[in-house]
Amino acid sequence: MSEVSATVAEAALSLIRQDIISGALPPGSKIKLEQARARYSASVSTLREILNRLVADGLVVAEGQRGFEVSPVSQKNLIELGDLRLLLEGHAIALSFEAGDLDWEARVVAAHHKLSAIERQLLEGDGTRTADWVRYDWEFHQALVSACQSQTLIATLSSVFDRFLRYHLLAESFRGKPVVDDHRLLFELAMKRDVAGAQNMLARHIRNGTEHVIKSGRIR
Repeated sequence: MSEVSATVAEAALSLIRQDIISGALPPGSKIKLEQARARYSASVSTLREILNRLVADGLVVAEGQRGFEVSPVSQKNLIELGDLRLLLEGHAIALSFEAGDLDWEARVVAAHHKLSAIERQLLEGDGTRTADWVRYDWEFHQALVSACQSQTLIATLSSVFDRFLRYHLLAESFRGKPVVDDHRLLFELAMKRDVAGAQNMLARHIRNGTEHVIKSGRIR
């Protein structure tokens, strides 16, 4: 694959992933290659490769000769993803807090600063910043584990985080001050290198997020 083709493929992959996570491509919807070719400016063969990558990530289902569709959602799957996220992120936190240096602390401080700024705007009613919150939320959690010294662990966690986040966007409601408080406490525990405290806080954070999505009534 040429450098230009690779760039086109990566751009299309990013856009399709974003559309699935945001709900622009709803759960269970068919992904028609001819329509997708125009939308994502990629060839059919490139789209097939991309969609097979997303099958591996659990965001797309391959239907044999019938093509591809966006992975369905369920409360059971949401709970399973929450449990898996806690297992991976909790382990990564322990490794990262032990190995983190001054540069790691700076990344965590910067990520939390950006996240808390967006969350203040959301609490004030500015719903236009939801997409920014999604990005900064992941950047904060990624910063917390960024010193774990395992790219495989971070990549696997990123994939699970994307699938977990999709449920929150489908619920179409920001959890408000409780999630802001969760992030502040996680930040403070990180600065103290309190592994047990951060893991307990993370468990509560994920559990409350899961309950919030289920209570929205939008996931069956």
